[in-house]
Amino acid sequence: MLKERYADNEEWLAFLGDALYQYQKKTVRKMILKDHKRPDGRALDQIRPLAAEVDLIPRVHGSAMFTRGQTQICDIVTLAPLSEAQRIDGLDDFVTEKRYMHHYNFPSYSVGETKVSRGPGRREIGHGALAERALTPVLPSKEDFPYAIRAVSETFESNGSTSMGSTCASCMSLMAAGVPIKAPVAGISCGLVTGETDDDFVLLTDIQGLEDFFGDMDFKVAGTKEGITAIQMDIKIHGLTDEIIKGAIERTRQARFFILDECMLKAIPAPREEVNEYAPKIKFITIDPEKIGEVIGQRGKTINSIIEETGVKIDIDDDGNISVCGTEKEGIEKAIKTIRSIVDPIEVGKTYEGEVVRIMPFGAFVQLAPNKDGMIHISKLAQERVEKVEDVVNIGDVVRVKVLDVDRMGKISLSLKDAVEVAETTEE
Repeated sequence: MLKERYADNEEWLAFLGDALYQYQKKTVRKMILKDHKRPDGRALDQIRPLAAEVDLIPRVHGSAMFTRGQTQICDIVTLAPLSEAQRIDGLDDFVTEKRYMHHYNFPSYSVGETKVSRGPGRREIGHGALAERALTPVLPSKEDFPYAIRAVSETFESNGSTSMGSTCASCMSLMAAGVPIKAPVAGISCGLVTGETDDDFVLLTDIQGLEDFFGDMDFKVAGTKEGITAIQMDIKIHGLTDEIIKGAIERTRQARFFILDECMLKAIPAPREEVNEYAPKIKFITIDPEKIGEVIGQRGKTINSIIEETGVKIDIDDDGNISVCGTEKEGIEKAIKTIRSIVDPIEVGKTYEGEVVRIMPFGAFVQLAPNKDGMIHISKLAQERVEKVEDVVNIGDVVRVKVLDVDRMGKISLSLKDAVEVAETTEE
């Protein structure tokens, strides 16, 4: 329409775009600063409509959706053993790995555009780093929760402060995954429009894209009810007064509390007591570092056999800390039991369960643990006289035996009949 009107003045056409931008900017700023009217009609401290839900994706370890107006984030959490933590080779020699990773994606469709999807740019990396920093202070320690954690925030729709939306969605997703965070975290952005003097300014809670575009500040604050965990500020003016900073912090504090109480905690009031059924289960045990070689075995034979038999993943560090990770609780317990049988000494007088692995004319050999075989003499197989070992046991049989003696060379003498007597006495 404007192009048609000024078609006869071609030199003016080059200035139409900039003139229209300046007019829009001046009009929006005047409405906010003088009339206290926002483009969408909200009050200065009003947050757009909120919505939240968890477990919307059934098969993942944790998922949540957070919506604030036209900003919508879906977050997915994946749990893995600590060995899957991200390795870092950076300038800081003291930072060699990252246990919690927060990745942020901003596809073109979230702002109504169509373009080729490429790798994350500076903006995506920065937004993910901000959300990561906001949640890191509330994560449990490795000792309390021995998992590496990856959160991925997918931006479905964007109109202002998707990084703070990612913080809210990720917090709920972590809680849904069973991560025992210390306190829930929410985030919000506060905008600013200034006038000619230092005391002539207006703060805006939960700014949208237009207010960010024409405003003077984007002040993002994330935190719990106890305090702030992350801050990021973008300003287009030379500086801020104490009154502006105090007002922005107070405004974001009120907004965080409102988001937590009225939205997030209604969707999921506390972290799940256990991790998701599809998430790996991890248990820690500690052994004598000198016994690590026995657990690993020659060329990894022992540990690989445990992994193959139980279906778990085993990680051992130089201090003797062992993490056993698997999806089935039975497999984890079996692996731990096997490791314990390897490192714990065989006790005389105690009964053990083992598999018959070899038969000789004079007795049978039973594997009590990997690399720990004991022999049952033919005279110790039964109360009555035994002509052939095979009359009582065969290779592959699982039997319960009692340890009679362990000599200086480590040879183990076993008895089947004494273990039977112990079992019968216990039943009586």
